[in-house]
Amino acid sequence: MSPFQHFPAPAKLNLFLHITGRRADGYHLLQSVFRLIDFGDDIAIAVDDSGEICHENPLPGVPAESDLMVRAARLLQAHTGSRRGARLRISKRLPMGGGLGGGSSDAATVLLALNHLWQTGLSRTELQQLGLQLGADVPVFIFGRDAFAEGVGEQLHAITLPPRWYIVLIPPVSVPTAEIFSDPSLTRDTKPIIMAAFPNDGIRNDLENVAKKRYPVIAEYLEWLGQFGAAMMTGSGACVFAAFDTQEEAKRVMSFLPATMQGFIAPSLMQHPLFDLAN
Repeated sequence: MSPFQHFPAPAKLNLFLHITGRRADGYHLLQSVFRLIDFGDDIAIAVDDSGEICHENPLPGVPAESDLMVRAARLLQAHTGSRRGARLRISKRLPMGGGLGGGSSDAATVLLALNHLWQTGLSRTELQQLGLQLGADVPVFIFGRDAFAEGVGEQLHAITLPPRWYIVLIPPVSVPTAEIFSDPSLTRDTKPIIMAAFPNDGIRNDLENVAKKRYPVIAEYLEWLGQFGAAMMTGSGACVFAAFDTQEEAKRVMSFLPATMQGFIAPSLMQHPLFDLAN
């Protein structure tokens, strides 16, 4: 019997993303609605008493020092004083530089799973605070529900959304988040909205125009998907998405997808599959 246990790391979509300001430390202030969808990476974990953290199939070009899964495990060790170890493996489905939160979701899954497997006993709030040290998107996956986000993305308020099916298209580019946020043409003064105004208050992704300018293929994918519904880029790109009421409708649209384009269909998630691992 394999010592490995499998834990899902679902993707997120930003149903809108407004940049409302910038802090003195350079971090951008934003508002967004994060939606979890039932499509993502698979993380396999085997715990032991070695005290070592080993990623057995690291992603090409990603050293252990910058691997978010390894960093998450070591951070939990350091914070709790745990002397236990873990072997990590990943089946990667989410594209890097796609705006779907893949690396952040992987890190959150490692924190949730190891907190449970090592019995370190941290609360959901404590895990969210730890996750923020790894990246602004990590806390929302630990929060584990659709959320209205403010601050740098760490101020999360649960929001109830109707179930939807999503078409997510994957342009053949990897978009560095820092490159988009540092672009001098980025609008950083969008007027904040109140949560009750979503989704009827002029929502958009403020990063979309910058990403389209730098990566014109994103505009091509948006234009194609926009024939069938309101299409938007998620995060800082590159992936784009549109919502549909039924799986059948989404499948019908996907049947028209040109052979030169890639994408998938996924339903929304009511909550993170690992939600019950934290209190």
